[in-house]
Amino acid sequence: MNEMQQNGATPAHGGTSNPPSRAYLHFDGGWPFTGLEAGKFFPATEKGLSDPEVPTDVVSGPKTPPPDGRIASGGHEPEAAVLDEVRDWPKVDLRSGAEIPVAWGYTMKHRTRRYNYFVTKPDWDPQAPLSRRQFEATPFAVHKPYGDTVYWEMPEAHDDPNLDGHTIRLPQRKGYHVILAVWEVADTGHAFYQVIDANFT
Repeated sequence: MNEMQQNGATPAHGGTSNPPSRAYLHFDGGWPFTGLEAGKFFPATEKGLSDPEVPTDVVSGPKTPPPDGRIASGGHEPEAAVLDEVRDWPKVDLRSGAEIPVAWGYTMKHRTRRYNYFVTKPDWDPQAPLSRRQFEATPFAVHKPYGDTVYWEMPEAHDDPNLDGHTIRLPQRKGYHVILAVWEVADTGHAFYQVIDANFT
């Protein structure tokens, strides 16, 4: 148990409940499912970067994005390290190219810059740890509820009408692939990482 849990605080913020992520299924919707927080702007590896589209947002840092091999856990040790293991994870059935709703569950709300969705390459290796080279370099779907509006002109996080979810169009894939969902916060340097193990038909 860490210091925040001992003090009764909930060190968690948001994660994907539909489609259910690996973390959601493994931790049955509890901690640390929504606490997989690291630096934003994946697939970047460094901290202190400015948003390329809205440079007046808060820069990334002091946290870096999760390193290769620790993407599923958001780099969290030891609470979520199990998520990075190569194993036969439970999979959700998805239809290639379909439009689907995505629901994020939140325990702490933040102003949102964007949600990025990456997918593994057609020739990825399921027997290797998740790394940047396993994923396509650019997201197949991006949801920006406020476009390029600077964060201080967005509504307060608790008044955000976009928290009920959004829709994305899935990529063309067959068989087992991993979707990496990244919720990038506008007014902090952080993002929240979730992986979804999917069987594409």
